[in-house]
Amino acid sequence: MSFFQCVWCPAVLGSTLSGVLLLSSCSAPAAPSVGAPPVVSPDSTVRVAAGTQYLRGPIHRFFWGKHYRQLWATPVEAPVFNLRTAVPGGLTPVREGGSFQTKNLRLLDRNGGQYVLRSVDKDATKALPEGLRDGPIGRLMKDQTSVINPYGAYIVAPLAQAAGVYHTNPRLVYVADDPAMGEFRQSFANALYLFEERPEGDQRGVSSFGRSARVESSRKVFTTLMYNPQHRIDARWYLRARLFDMWLGDWSRREDQWRWASFPAAGGATVYRAIPRDRDHAFFKFDDGLLTHVIGWVKSNYQSFHQKIRLGDVEGLNRAARPMDKSLLVYLTAQDFEQVADSMQRSLSDKVIRDALALWPKEVYAQAGGEFDENLRGRRNQLKAVAAKFYELLAREIEIPGTDQPERFVIEPNGAGKVRISQYSLHAGRPDSLTGQRVFSYEQTRSIKVFGLGGNDVFELRGLPDHRFEIGIYDGAGQDVVHVTITPEDADKPANVMIYNSGDGNTITAPKPVKVEAYVPAATEFDAAGWLLRHRLF
Repeated sequence: MSFFQCVWCPAVLGSTLSGVLLLSSCSAPAAPSVGAPPVVSPDSTVRVAAGTQYLRGPIHRFFWGKHYRQLWATPVEAPVFNLRTAVPGGLTPVREGGSFQTKNLRLLDRNGGQYVLRSVDKDATKALPEGLRDGPIGRLMKDQTSVINPYGAYIVAPLAQAAGVYHTNPRLVYVADDPAMGEFRQSFANALYLFEERPEGDQRGVSSFGRSARVESSRKVFTTLMYNPQHRIDARWYLRARLFDMWLGDWSRREDQWRWASFPAAGGATVYRAIPRDRDHAFFKFDDGLLTHVIGWVKSNYQSFHQKIRLGDVEGLNRAARPMDKSLLVYLTAQDFEQVADSMQRSLSDKVIRDALALWPKEVYAQAGGEFDENLRGRRNQLKAVAAKFYELLAREIEIPGTDQPERFVIEPNGAGKVRISQYSLHAGRPDSLTGQRVFSYEQTRSIKVFGLGGNDVFELRGLPDHRFEIGIYDGAGQDVVHVTITPEDADKPANVMIYNSGDGNTITAPKPVKVEAYVPAATEFDAAGWLLRHRLF
């Protein structure tokens, strides 16, 4: 039997993987026997391993990585989950759910408060066609669950608390074969779960959600933002959460991994603050096998939790959240990034890190405590450099979205190599209100695209910006006004401004050298609903 006979196969490891190299001529060693589940009574404790099936022999580990296999196979002590005593008044299971990997059970307390049991073990094979799930690809996908630290979420809450980031409060529990689980008994029995609050609805009783009276999904919040410019995201708060993601090495931060705490603001507006959730991919360990190392080189978002964050890999680390980052952070400056990173770095002291790690079961701490202490401290010391790189990446190509309400965009030179863009909401019978403003420098930014989206918008170009900026104005839906004012001296200057006219009744005044080009808007450039496609939310 040759271990080096390979073929190219499509596969998914973790969330997605294509073109993965499989050792097709050999199957994985048989998993160790898990044994019969322990006999338990409610409110007792058990000693149980999260996943002995991930233990593998040296050849398999050489190709497919050591990962956290030993941690998965280590028995830990966990309390037996009791529906009647988990919270005052007890809990009622109401709905099974989950993603392609995690199995969830939603629970309600007597006041309608929502909780969730989230499986510690994962199964990404649900993303495969049914015929592939039990074959070599399915077995390999299941095996790569070992890249996840089964107890990683356990330490995130105290670290997030210190960093000033909202968070859930997971507790490790063991769900026994409990008749009180009713119709969910068979599906959820005899396994480890994380039990936590579900960030949804009225959370005035939960300080780690800001005691918000209304916590909402990304779909609802982003839709609200695109249709009503009165509402806004607390961008610095979101930035703090994103830097925290990078510190943890959590690369899977797509839109559905967030909830939003809402708070009333002046004039009937609403401010939303980010609540990260689902830390399954924090502390990812992937590149310690020959083939997984190659895959990680190709798939640069699959980054492992090491002592150093490679600045050249910051783009890959943040790829999943890039549409959100570009929209929500567009008006923050380099100084904002530096200040938030400095504040977070100072808040995450050595003591904070040690105290968080001490919450792990002693068996887990004995194996991973020293490594994690070293890695967390090393990555913390890089936060300002990582924030600067993150800013640099976002600043290269700017996209400024409007909403489906009338707005005014003012574009004007602001000194040599600089341009200022201001965004206003238009109001009948009262002054326009400034909703965003930023000065861009050619040293950082090459391309700026302004999307009016819906509503009858106004674009004002007050003079010619430095020609080294490539500036595009996209009218979108509605009957818009584009007005360019230049001095006689500007007429002989080079310009790099393009007005994209969809031809739906716009009024355009654009003397040379500004160019006007007819175009058919893409769905993602046309209106609010189209813009939401960028966020995979419509």
